[in-house]
Amino acid sequence: MPSLLYIAADLVAIGVLVLGLYRSHHGRKDLVVSFLGANVGVLAVAAALAGVSTTASLGVGLGLFGVLSIIRLRSTELEQHDVAYFFSSLALGLIAGLGVQPAWLAAALMALPVLVLAVVDHPRFMGGARRQRIVVDRAITGEQELTDHLRDLLGAEPQRMTVVETDQIRDLTVVDVTYRVPRAGQRPTHRRPDAGPVAPAVRPVPAPAEISPVPVTAATR
Repeated sequence: MPSLLYIAADLVAIGVLVLGLYRSHHGRKDLVVSFLGANVGVLAVAAALAGVSTTASLGVGLGLFGVLSIIRLRSTELEQHDVAYFFSSLALGLIAGLGVQPAWLAAALMALPVLVLAVVDHPRFMGGARRQRIVVDRAITGEQELTDHLRDLLGAEPQRMTVVETDQIRDLTVVDVTYRVPRAGQRPTHRRPDAGPVAPAVRPVPAPAEISPVPVTAATR
């Protein structure tokens, strides 16, 4: 049976993970409730099984981990970052419920997923990377032609693309593309790389200001 210290450590870790990181970065209330419920549920079941032998409790805990993950993943479609938070929530509850010894090892294992997600899910970590599924309004079979079209459409250089479907009857192409958004102040790419150098922009010279004639008056004696 885990001590209250393990339970308190799990509540702190899941609070930082879900209420601190996930809510601020993604903010889906339904998944916040799901993560917290799954964590507390795994913690309670693992704590109840802690009185069994170590081998049996570990096997049951891992089996419960797998069953809960399969049920959760089959019930709705999750993004990849949601899957990472969900498995981390299960792992925290399982570590605390089994009462891993010594206590410092349990604390280190519980802190590890929290720290990793805090780094890799930060907005500045690969902040310019984007991924979209784009439906092009014509069937394009040439890879270079599709790359040029996506470059002009997105205003960025495609880094990786996967053609999902090319339908010549409906005249469309479905493609998954990964690209990087240009930084602030960086000029987006709209031209093909083999289009030659860009002519320097010439600013128009302003026309000279019109000089109004000065009236000349005849001098009188």
